[in-house]
Amino acid sequence: MENGIEFRHVETDSDMERSFAVMRELRPHIASAEQFVERVRRQQAGGYFLLAAWTQGEVVGLAGYRHLENLIYGAFTYVDDLVVRPTSQRGNIGGRLLDEVRQKAKTADSVMLVLDTGLGNAFAQRFYFRQGLLSRGLHFSQVLS
Repeated sequence: MENGIEFRHVETDSDMERSFAVMRELRPHIASAEQFVERVRRQQAGGYFLLAAWTQGEVVGLAGYRHLENLIYGAFTYVDDLVVRPTSQRGNIGGRLLDEVRQKAKTADSVMLVLDTGLGNAFAQRFYFRQGLLSRGLHFSQVLS
C-alpha cells in the first residue's frame, strides 16, 4: 500500500457491487449493480480482470483488462475500462492503475498495451499521451441489430 492506496483485483460479488458506482461514471448504460456483477462474471470467464484502487475500504478507481493475442500485436494487454472517481482524479490514481496493469502485462509476456478512447474525449487523450501511450490508428465499429 502506497500513499494510502491499495491495488487488488475485484473478485467477490460484494466487491463488484462496491465497485459499481465508480464504473458507472464510465459506463452509465449499465443499469444496476446486479447487471454489472453478471457482466463482469461473464467477461471473467473470457479472461477479463478488474483491478481496483482502494483507499480506506472504498473503491476510488478501476482498470478492466484482458491478456490477448492477435496478428497485429502478438501477445498484448487490452485495457477495456479505466475510470477514477471524479473526487480522486487529481491523485494520479489513473496513472498508478495503468502502471499496475503494465506490470501485469509484462508478467503475462505481453509486448504491447492497447486501449481505445473516444475521438471527442480530449481530456482522456491528453492523459494517455502523458502516460506514454501513442495514437496508432482509428477504431471503427458498427452496431449490428
